[in-house]
Amino acid sequence: MKKVKVGIVGCGNISGIYLKNCSQRFEILEVVACADLILERAQARAKEFNIPKACSVDELLADPEIDIVVNLTVPKAHAQVCIAALEAGKNVYVEKPLAITREEGKRILDIARAKGLLVGCAPDTFLGAGLQTCRKLIDDGWIGEPVAATAFMVCHGHESWHPDPEFYYQVGGGPMFDMGPYYITALISLIGPIKRVTASARITFPERTITSQPKYGTKIKVETPTHIAGVMDFENGAVGTIITSFDVWSANLPRIEIYGSEGSLSVPDPNTFGGPVLIRRQGASEWGEVPLTHGYADNSRGIGVADMAYALLSGRPHRANGGMAYHVLDVMQGFLDASQSGSHYTVPSSCSRPASLPLGLRDGLLDE
Repeated sequence: MKKVKVGIVGCGNISGIYLKNCSQRFEILEVVACADLILERAQARAKEFNIPKACSVDELLADPEIDIVVNLTVPKAHAQVCIAALEAGKNVYVEKPLAITREEGKRILDIARAKGLLVGCAPDTFLGAGLQTCRKLIDDGWIGEPVAATAFMVCHGHESWHPDPEFYYQVGGGPMFDMGPYYITALISLIGPIKRVTASARITFPERTITSQPKYGTKIKVETPTHIAGVMDFENGAVGTIITSFDVWSANLPRIEIYGSEGSLSVPDPNTFGGPVLIRRQGASEWGEVPLTHGYADNSRGIGVADMAYALLSGRPHRANGGMAYHVLDVMQGFLDASQSGSHYTVPSSCSRPASLPLGLRDGLLDE
């Protein structure tokens, strides 16, 4: 199998699982370099995962061997690094969100289109066994026509455990931009694109105190809403409700549920790849668990990069693509705009539901 060569920019917390899976699991990928603003951090990751080269970001982007740049920087740097990679002639796959403004997201896609390059974007959790099983159940008609959905991501923020939590409370962070991509991407993959949204949003605690190490006691000024309650009108007519919050100490809420004309589907945590998947069809007396129909139930981050690599070689569309990521960004910003204006936001962007994965794939492969 021909290898697609990958360079990873950003060697922080999330880079470990990407480096592990992209260098050891997916047969189509070969990680040839990693880079970070702190060179010692890149060198440590290179040693840990046996990556041939640790270097500066500029050196990585100039490497003619690299086909795909995987951008794992902090959200406010996503657009800058993506654009630099594209200008250097590289295809790019970026951690969520695509960018922190619509303008940045559009510029990324416009440059890629002009240069004939691919843009991919996390999350790729919708390609895992849990959400792919849900997709098959819906496509096979087990709950009839989807008519409504709920999605809930509530917690009390990251300052008690994350080593560097400030960016979660800056513009481009907050629960919607941090965790919303998992939930909205999952809903789009299951139901389809969204045509209109509205929401109410607030900053409950204007200042937060870090209680994790190494920044214990540092005060954080909160610059973005930390509790957002939204409503989504899908293009197919379904109506969705979403709450994302960093202001809730505890709750007994489902992650995602899809309500159909002939039954209901309980969807697993979209920030994971596995189950459980529960269904209760019309007339049933209780919920039943459905065996997972697809592979990749463990932590398979990087599966979107591998799928993009197959697309690069074959010319087929890739699933975790920039068009869907821009639609997610547009919807998320739309919630905040609607809250500020006190009105609905009609979403001008759209996208296609990404193709489901084939059944029976051997681990490490995405195409037969």
